Amino acid sequence: MYQGIRISGFGGQGIISSGILLAYAGMLDGKNVSFFPAYGAEMRGGTANCSVVVSSEEVTTPVVSQPDTVIIMNEPSLAKFEPLLKPGGLMIINSSLVNSRPKRSDIKVVLIPCNEVAAELKAPRIANMAALGCFCRHTGALSVEAVAKAMPKVFKRAKPEMLALNVAALRKGAEFN
Repeated sequence: MYQGIRISGFGGQGIISSGILLAYAGMLDGKNVSFFPAYGAEMRGGTANCSVVVSSEEVTTPVVSQPDTVIIMNEPSLAKFEPLLKPGGLMIINSSLVNSRPKRSDIKVVLIPCNEVAAELKAPRIANMAALGCFCRHTGALSVEAVAKAMPKVFKRAKPEMLALNVAALRKGAEFN
């Protein structure tokens, strides 16, 4: 099993922390992982993306040039990462902020209103967790439980009620087809 993932959006959307969380969850699940962040000019508000590999085999490079899955959290990321997604790959789009749709017909697209899911939970900063839950459901690379188990390790200073909201967003995201 090999899953190369690219997550992209604005700084402040939890792009990098999402990647760290997936990689840590993979480690806890006994998989081989890599994580490679990329930042724009500014942290909050600039562009951010990361590559994550979760694999049952040895990971030879942290760079994911032709991802199996892309998670698109903002409009500019769609144009940048759509061409890179491998044929038959999965594209998860935050339909709350991305109005455009992919031009390709050889990929699977899942639209999820990440920001609305987070707003329903009264925690607007956890939209990324909804996207990760959707990723878990559609790829099977990691379970929602594995990602939830990694949260206290990755978000060490988070209060228990915030961790519970993150898990709730993860579970809600896993409901989207």
